[in-house]
Amino acid sequence: MDNTKLDQRLMSRTLQLAQGAMAAGEVPVGALVYDPAADKIIAEAGNAPISSHDPTAHAEIIAMRKAAKTLGNYRLGDLWLYVTLEPCAMCAGAISHARIARLIFGASDPKGGAVISGTQFFDQPTCHWQPDVMAGILADEGAALLKGFFKARRKK
Repeated sequence: MDNTKLDQRLMSRTLQLAQGAMAAGEVPVGALVYDPAADKIIAEAGNAPISSHDPTAHAEIIAMRKAAKTLGNYRLGDLWLYVTLEPCAMCAGAISHARIARLIFGASDPKGGAVISGTQFFDQPTCHWQPDVMAGILADEGAALLKGFFKARRKK
């Protein structure tokens, strides 16, 4: 099954969500939860730890919380999670606990990522569930958003 066009289309949407987060003064990361069986976006979010005064309000966490509420189930086993940036250890843990079937992310995060960088959470023996992982979808666009955001912040 070739998901390339679908992955690019949905990652484009996460980039829009990241731009919305950036406009709100948040680090530009966007995420969405997709149901492939229904061909439907279940939930979407941008980063919001600053505005929500919540250190756990990463885009992935918010999107998964919304999806779980919508579906009435904390297990999201048949769903796919799209995110513009490689998830951190906290988000990777939540992805594992939610039993996300497929994780698709854009830019890698050598400093804070925990999927292909850093701790490589899903490869640890203590990890309960490993999603299928696809990395690098529209990575350049996601990385450019982040670089531009942090460059502008350093000028202040």
